[in-house]
Amino acid sequence: MSTIKLADYPTRPPRSTDREEIEKKTRKLIREIADLQELLYANRRYSLLVIFQGMDSSGKDGATHNVFKRCSPSGVSAYSFKKPTKLEMAHDFLWRVHQQVPEKGMIKIFNRSHYEDILIQRVHGWIDEGRVTHRIQSINAFEELLEYDNDTKVLKFYMHLSRERQREKLQERIDERDKNWKHNPNDWEEAKLWDRYMECYEDAINRSSVPWHIVPVDSRWYRDYAIAKVVAETLRSFEMDWPALTES
Repeated sequence: MSTIKLADYPTRPPRSTDREEIEKKTRKLIREIADLQELLYANRRYSLLVIFQGMDSSGKDGATHNVFKRCSPSGVSAYSFKKPTKLEMAHDFLWRVHQQVPEKGMIKIFNRSHYEDILIQRVHGWIDEGRVTHRIQSINAFEELLEYDNDTKVLKFYMHLSRERQREKLQERIDERDKNWKHNPNDWEEAKLWDRYMECYEDAINRSSVPWHIVPVDSRWYRDYAIAKVVAETLRSFEMDWPALTES
C-alpha cells in the first residue's frame, strides 16, 4: 500500500468542475440516501457508521446537516465527541465510543471520533508514542469488530481543508453575528499547530486498516457531493430489499 501524503491531495474541486451540475447531482444523491436509509431501517440487517474528522472549521456540522437532511430522524442520529467527562476518563478510551455505535438498521454520524485520542493528545504530548501505537491497534481492532462481526460499515471521511481557508472560516466566526456562537479563541491556538496536526493525521490515515476517504472541503458544495456520492454508493452495496409480509 502506498503512503498517503495529504499535501498531494487537493482541497478544492477540479478546475473544470461545473458547480451547477454538481449541485444537481448532489440533490439527487441526497434524495437517494433518504430512500436507502428508509430501506436500511426496514431491513434491520446492516448499519452505517459515518465518521467526520478534520481540523476546526472543516465543515463537519455542515456536512452532517446537508447530506442527511432528507433522512428520517428515527433512523439517523449524530454524536459529537467533546472533552471526556470524569466518568469517561475512568474507563478505557473506547468505552464511551462503543456506547454510541449504531444498532442494526441505523445510521450514526460521529462529529469527531475516537481518533481524537491519537490526534489532539498526541499533538500536545499528553500520551507517548508507545501509547499512540497501542491505541491505533485498538482502533483497528474495534473498527474490524464492527465491520466483520456486526455488519456495521464504517465510513471515515477526512475533511481536507487548506490552512488559508481555515483562517477565513475562523475569522467569519468573529465577523458574522450569526456565527459568533461558534467562536472559540482556543481554535486559533490549535491552528498554530497545523503542521504537527497534519503529521498526526497522515500517520493515523496510513496506519488504519479501514480506509479513509479524503474529501476536499474548501468549497462546501463540492464537499457535500463527494460525501453524498460515497454514502449513496455504500448504501447501494448492501443490496437490500423490502421485508416480505409475514403470516401472523
